[in-house]
Amino acid sequence: MTSDDRMTEVHLSSRQIRVLAHPLRIRLLGKLRLDGPATATRLAEALETNTGATSYHLRQLADAGLVVEEDRPGSGRQRWWRALHQLSSWQRSDYPDDPDAAAAVDWLESYQLNQLVRRVEAWRLHAPGDSQEWRDVAGMGDYALTLDPEQLRALQSDVEELIENHRSRALADPRPGARPVLFFYGAMPYVEETK
Repeated sequence: MTSDDRMTEVHLSSRQIRVLAHPLRIRLLGKLRLDGPATATRLAEALETNTGATSYHLRQLADAGLVVEEDRPGSGRQRWWRALHQLSSWQRSDYPDDPDAAAAVDWLESYQLNQLVRRVEAWRLHAPGDSQEWRDVAGMGDYALTLDPEQLRALQSDVEELIENHRSRALADPRPGARPVLFFYGAMPYVEETK
């Protein structure tokens, strides 16, 4: 695997995280990352919104350095957009003096959690009609580990490297029957639930 094969990542600045913490903007960026370049019209159709709002929010994402207009010969007046990075990351401690960015972190993490629930539920409802092979391989699990922050950081780094290795191999060797797979993982201290 060469360094050019690695997924590109942006560590979000205060401005970028504030811009991204918007329901349509995060969906637009996600769609561009998942499906590749598209016009505002195609994105509006796919996300069931209007082209004007889509164009406006694409420009906001572009101003923040998250998407870019792509030059496509022969596309006429159509403007094509693509994501500049495949991953976004942040840490809560990056925004100590910016309450709006801290609120954006809260919103994005809540959005991620809701997306996880939606995606898992969609699979659960779809699974009975899918092949036995996919039903057997898809699933969830959890582990209870006792780690300090340094050990947890090392575990996350190892998992990310493993995912990147599998992603690169799958790109290098496309196989029949392959399809997009969402891989979620979360790591946080165990906290007793309050009643």
